[in-house]
Amino acid sequence: MKKAAVIMGSDSDLPVVSKAFDVFKEFGISYEVHVFSAHRTPVEAKAFTESAKENGFGVLIAAAGMAAHLAGALAANTVLPVIGIPVKSAALDGMDALLSTVMMPSGIPVATVAIDGAKNAAYLAAQILAVEDEALYKKLLASRKSAAEKVLEKNAEISAKYHS
Repeated sequence: MKKAAVIMGSDSDLPVVSKAFDVFKEFGISYEVHVFSAHRTPVEAKAFTESAKENGFGVLIAAAGMAAHLAGALAANTVLPVIGIPVKSAALDGMDALLSTVMMPSGIPVATVAIDGAKNAAYLAAQILAVEDEALYKKLLASRKSAAEKVLEKNAEISAKYHS
């Protein structure tokens, strides 16, 4: 199975992106975590991205706050799927990060999850990797089934408790 890369623009993003790690562990996905800034370390970010496929990665996740555009900078240097996580900041509650992540020019797509949406970024990365990994695909199906069963159990409990 190919690996996932989680790249954050600053180590201050770690509390947000760490939520993705549990998802990767649940599905047995190997991953690496790096700190590269689109603006402070553009040479290193570009070098990592350009060699990502050769180094066994199948998907990249990029997290950045403020109007930093790490996901776009990575996407400009690879055709591997890039998933952007806009990180909430104090100034504009993450709206600046959301807009800078989602507003990409034609031909350079970035899949964007919700502000601070690291878990969904990891689930989407797993789905992307599952396109060529049948075992992972089956794990994802089982996870969805389990989640549905939990909701139906809660429905039964609430319905029974509040039925008149």
